[in-house]
Amino acid sequence: MRNLIVAIFFLGFILFAEAQELNCNITINSDQVSQTNQQVFKTLERSLNDFVNKNKWTNKVYKENERVNAQIFITITDYESNRFKGNLQIQSSRPVFNTSYETPVFNYKDNQFNFEYIEFQPLVFNENVYESNLVSVIAYYVYVVLGLDADTFELEGGNEFFRKAQSIVTQAQGSNSSGWSQSTDRSRFELVDNLMSNTYKEYRVAMYNYHRKGLDILGDNNSTGKQIISGTMNLFDTMMKRRPNAFLIQTFFDAKSEEILNVFSGGPKVDIIKLKETLNRVAPLYSSTWNDIKY
Repeated sequence: MRNLIVAIFFLGFILFAEAQELNCNITINSDQVSQTNQQVFKTLERSLNDFVNKNKWTNKVYKENERVNAQIFITITDYESNRFKGNLQIQSSRPVFNTSYETPVFNYKDNQFNFEYIEFQPLVFNENVYESNLVSVIAYYVYVVLGLDADTFELEGGNEFFRKAQSIVTQAQGSNSSGWSQSTDRSRFELVDNLMSNTYKEYRVAMYNYHRKGLDILGDNNSTGKQIISGTMNLFDTMMKRRPNAFLIQTFFDAKSEEILNVFSGGPKVDIIKLKETLNRVAPLYSSTWNDIKY
């Protein structure tokens, strides 16, 4: 009996110690749909939360405090006969060393989201077969989020995850569902293809330098951290000269614009004039934000 108790305790300890990869909250908004029975949306929301948070997406061992924090907001704009149409907003973050601050890593909106779903239908992901657009889209973004998070801790640390996302794209392209096509502007294909392309290599170097060499040392050495973050902006300048209006540049600043403003709005000084010139070149959509960087 004692051995049995010890075995159960040990198993429980292992299950606790080796957590799933994600701590993700999925919310569904169906306010735009004239549907008297809202239960199907609530059921779908519960199923998606279980699907993302209880699945084991990799062979890596994650401790509870290493789980990647994320949120997915799904807005349903049309629903008829088990067919859903809408969009989803994906956000992820990771902690900054020696602080209580969570830095945004990914903030992205996908407007090409449609799928079929029958209430209580099991959501099962098979990485070798395309079976459901709902499952494929969510699994794709799981791997993108995991890949980007890994890139902030290790240079090109997300390769394994991005390859899985690419595999999902390849399988889904024959489905004729929107958002996967190579010819569609800012599609799921384009996002992960650019992440893996040598043409945009500076983006992933910037993700590592900005987070691991910059933000993570701000608490201990604010001046050096700010200098590294400022210098990281030059990588986007280099990438932009090769590929003007690069898709990935916008995804970075969609997540980081307010944070960059806060980092450089106080503390040890850097060359703000040169920094603002660079920021206005690489991310002109946020020029009003850059103009607020003042001492």
